[in-house]
Amino acid sequence: MSRTIAVIDDDIYIGNMLEELLKREGYRVLRGYSGTEAVYLLKEHRPDLILLDLMLPGLTGEQVLPLVQGLPVIVVSAKVDVEDKVKLLRDGAADYITKPFDTRELLARIAVQLRMAATCQASGSLTFSDLKLDTIAHTLELGEQPIKLTRTEYAILKLLMQNPGQVLTKSLLLDRIGTDTPDCTENSLKIHISNLRKKLRETGGRDYIESVWGIGYKMKA
Repeated sequence: MSRTIAVIDDDIYIGNMLEELLKREGYRVLRGYSGTEAVYLLKEHRPDLILLDLMLPGLTGEQVLPLVQGLPVIVVSAKVDVEDKVKLLRDGAADYITKPFDTRELLARIAVQLRMAATCQASGSLTFSDLKLDTIAHTLELGEQPIKLTRTEYAILKLLMQNPGQVLTKSLLLDRIGTDTPDCTENSLKIHISNLRKKLRETGGRDYIESVWGIGYKMKA
């Protein structure tokens, strides 16, 4: 089964070049020409990887990045400043390649990210620091200590651990966990997260989940 890559770039020439290159390598390609269009595209489709430009009309690439959940994102940008790269990687980008780029290098980076994503899915577990979440058995261990989670707590932690570098908004958390926990509301979400943080803190002796004021939550580095 061929993998699908979303190319989000408003430069028609570069987008066409990338589409031709990727299709030649056997990938299926989705195209988005603005940040706003990228958000709509990702609501309708779930590609295996995203190539994201930063200088986009509508929402910028920096604004789109935190909205991408559970997918590897390679930022493709003309920005070369090290601080820009560091911030984007901290905000959840899987990799960063600078324009102009060698197509062989880009293909190699894509292959690495897809391989890493496949390994993670096949292993059936997510890890963050000394936390290990078994996504098949729905169990959590901190070190070697098991921690009992409610269904909602498990769904919240799984989503946060799938996106360890990203701040997840409250509305996005509710939207993504709603399938598994339809009883969770905006009012109860705060209570569920508070209980989850308490369980982790009591066992591990520190905070594993960080509140980002006015935005949402993320795993605490």
